Amino acid sequence: MYERVATLLVHALYLYGVAGLVFAIAFVTTGVKRIDSQAIGSGVAFRVLIFPGSAALWPLLLRRWISGTAEPPEERNPHR
Repeated sequence: MYERVATLLVHALYLYGVAGLVFAIAFVTTGVKRIDSQAIGSGVAFRVLIFPGSAALWPLLLRRWISGTAEPPEERNPHR
């Protein structure tokens, strides 16, 4: 039974990683310009640097990309 659970966990992590790699390729080439205005005109080195993070955090970035949110919301706290 534990072996089956471990196998399912490994397969789920594998699928998450594959989906992240596919998303990261699309995001680094076109999507980053849509959600971050500072990334317009950035070079290859910047895109190589953000590739691992976009592959790991792909669900969050996909949600921002689909919603069309250009910039993160302004922080509101009592100290401002």
